[in-house]
Amino acid sequence: MKIHTLIAAIALATSGASFAQDSAPATQNLDKREANQEQRVDRGVASGQLNAKETTRLEARESRLAANEAAAKADGKVTRAERVKLQREANRNSAAIHRQKHDKHTAAK
Repeated sequence: MKIHTLIAAIALATSGASFAQDSAPATQNLDKREANQEQRVDRGVASGQLNAKETTRLEARESRLAANEAAAKADGKVTRAERVKLQREANRNSAAIHRQKHDKHTAAK
């Protein structure tokens, strides 16, 4: 779970300055989705649906999404194409979470 804390800290640090700019509303829905997906992973770990390897992979995907979002915000404007790319990546991450939570691999008890 330390990775989640690190990811959240990086996301907040990189997006803090961006929220003051016009690009904040452009990724507001994405920010909500990221938080929701992190909760889904946490619930999967708590329920035993996700093992350590799956959790690590899913967290790495979320880290890449946060980094791509920060890169899109770096110039102060998130274009429509960047927003579409970020949404597509979030869609793929969501599908990966679903697949991993519902496969036959579970955490060792």
